[in-house]
Amino acid sequence: MPRATKPSAAPFVPDTVDLDALSRAADGCHGCDLYRDAEQTVFGAGRRSARMMLVGEQPGDQEDRVGEPFVGPAGKLLNKALDAAGIDRDLTYVTNAVKHFKFVPAERGKRRIHKKPNRTEIVACRPWLIAELAAVQPDVLVCLGATAAQALLGPSFRLTEHRGELLHLDGEVDVDVDPDVFVTIHPSAVLRGPAEDRDDAFGALVADLKKAAAAL
Repeated sequence: MPRATKPSAAPFVPDTVDLDALSRAADGCHGCDLYRDAEQTVFGAGRRSARMMLVGEQPGDQEDRVGEPFVGPAGKLLNKALDAAGIDRDLTYVTNAVKHFKFVPAERGKRRIHKKPNRTEIVACRPWLIAELAAVQPDVLVCLGATAAQALLGPSFRLTEHRGELLHLDGEVDVDVDPDVFVTIHPSAVLRGPAEDRDDAFGALVADLKKAAAAL
């Protein structure tokens, strides 16, 4: 019996460093099953000349509806944190490890509840992330949250052990670029945390982003 083919976006990724062409191609990606329920592909956004690239987990509800990354509550908090760290978001490139919104419907109403992508989905979507890295060639790469970090640094990577450290891509991904890599929490973790801890969590996120900015 033939072995089942693992889900992968690779057949849909064109051989180009043109971000517009990559984005158009991603619109038709059926590399895993997440495209079936999502409204649309949410590709990265920003400058190809960006020196800093930020990678989150996946688009959320608002991103899925609008078609742009980090435009919902977590995106607004990220903008605030970038501003506090002295980083102009317009000069960065922002994307996600997974390009489709994974969710479960709420028991009541029309709300869609975020569901963490599994390892198969993360690996299936990784060719798009590699293509973005190859196109942008960032000097600094910031992984926002454990999913983004594990997509690029391996499934055994632990954010809590290496948060804020200067790291490098070490063979988990095959790409001809060697940015300084920093990992920090996803902005949504600040929003989900206890209200009394949010100021401290936000301050720690800003401190991590300042470390990344200092490496430029």
